[in-house]
Amino acid sequence: MSNPERHPTEVVCSENPPPPHAVAPRRSDQPAVLLPYREVPLGGPRAMPVRRSLPQRERSLIGAWCFVDHYGPDDVSRTGGMVVPGHPHTGLQTVSWLFSGEVEHRDTTGVHAFVRPGELNIMTAGSGIAHSEYSTPTTTVLHGAQLWVALPDAHRDTSPGFEHYAPPVTRYGGARVLVFLGTLFGQTSPVTMFSDLVGAEVTLEAGASLAFDVDPAHEHGLLCDAGRLTVDDVTAEPGEIAFAATGAEQLRVTAGADEPARFLVLGGAPFGEQIVMWWNFIGRSHDEVVGFREDWQREREQAQQGEARAAVSRFGAFPEAWEHTLPAPGLPNLRLRSRG
Repeated sequence: MSNPERHPTEVVCSENPPPPHAVAPRRSDQPAVLLPYREVPLGGPRAMPVRRSLPQRERSLIGAWCFVDHYGPDDVSRTGGMVVPGHPHTGLQTVSWLFSGEVEHRDTTGVHAFVRPGELNIMTAGSGIAHSEYSTPTTTVLHGAQLWVALPDAHRDTSPGFEHYAPPVTRYGGARVLVFLGTLFGQTSPVTMFSDLVGAEVTLEAGASLAFDVDPAHEHGLLCDAGRLTVDDVTAEPGEIAFAATGAEQLRVTAGADEPARFLVLGGAPFGEQIVMWWNFIGRSHDEVVGFREDWQREREQAQQGEARAAVSRFGAFPEAWEHTLPAPGLPNLRLRSRG
């Protein structure tokens, strides 16, 4: 998914400690912290609203997870659904996860695939890729999460690629569980990762509680999708994240009394690197991101004008089905200095 903001802020993300109440190293007795969201309009003739809970002032990353958008349930007949023409990415992996609906994906490696509920589509941008995402004509209600994972410096220029994985539905302590990344709840995903990460969907019956073991070297964000979810003394509602820093060997969660709670567990070892994130690009410096933007603008203009492509391009050959691509927004007027 693209970042749809017309004037995106350049964000320098690092492991430098923001306010102590939010990110101090977690002991087993340290409570979770609530990370709220802000609404962002996502494309479409009437703009589908998206709840963005990462990055934010209190926290830039959870492990290597650097971007969390939650959307729906969305009435496609009212908003137009997901309409995201071809757009670029660098230095990250996109993780697409649906609860309802269907999204058609095309990218510049030649992949044409569909995102469906309970099935993982993960796209590695690496040195550069472009893709499009459209909700399909049969979709009436669109509901899901779009997540980004920052690639560590050693792998951020890897070749672009795409993987699909349909994790088995399992039970753990009475909860319904699908593990789509890493190892959790006794299940392991075979999907390629470049950092130590976990990702899973969990559904708890109304009023039920669940305690589960986690890696104490990981920090975790529990993204509430439906119902209400309580972690320690923090209660999250749809689109909000209950964040737990490193140090805990077990997390205990409770669903609200009135309805089941469904949530995503997003965890990983602290990233330990600084990144610059602007629009759909992740780099390591302002100048590098400027270069990514220039490459995209040049390549999309060549495609629009039907010019011959250079022998080497960053983002690859545009699919013939693409009638439109997204222009990059204007760059910020000021250079950001590192907080590291």
